[in-house]
Parts: sequence; structure tokens; C-alpha cells
Amino acid sequence: MLRYTLMRLGIFVGCLVVVWGLVYTGVVPRGLGSSNGMWVVLLSLVISAPISFVALRKERDRASVQVVQKVDRVKANLEANRSQEDGADDAARVQGQTS
Repeated sequence: MLRYTLMRLGIFVGCLVVVWGLVYTGVVPRGLGSSNGMWVVLLSLVISAPISFVALRKERDRASVQVVQKVDRVKANLEANRSQEDGADDAARVQGQTS
């Protein structure tokens, strides 16, 4: 999961550098007034999103499998804890009835 996040951040930073260079050279227009920084960041975000979607497909699938496995483990642990509590509760009720 961390690998996917770092790869995605790398693509964004690469796009940020390229867009900043294009704005600095005048190929892409500057933002209005003092909004130039926000313009560069937003344009970089818009460009990096589809690139990440296509380029990181396999890594995203691997991260997804890891998340699903972790959720399944947590569910199994919760179910095991619930079964232990039910067993303890049933044993207490049986002992309460025999007293």
C-alpha cells in the first residue's frame, strides 16, 4: 500500500515539475493574479490522475488484495472473539441455573 502511494506521489510530483516548467516558459497560461501556484497544482493533479490510473493498475490491484486480506483477517478475529464471548456467556448461564 505504501509503495502504491509513493508511486502515485512520484507521478504527481513529476507532473508538477512539468506543468511548472510549461507555465514558467509561457507554453501554458499563468493563473489569474496570485492564483498561479494553485493553477499549477490543480493542473498537475488533473493530469496525474489519469496517468496514475493507467500506469499503476497492477500496483493498485496488489494493494487492493492486501486491503481485502487485512479486512478478512479482522473479520475472522472479530468472529472468533464473538464466539468466545458467546461460549463464556452460555457457560455462565448454565452455571447460574445449576446453582
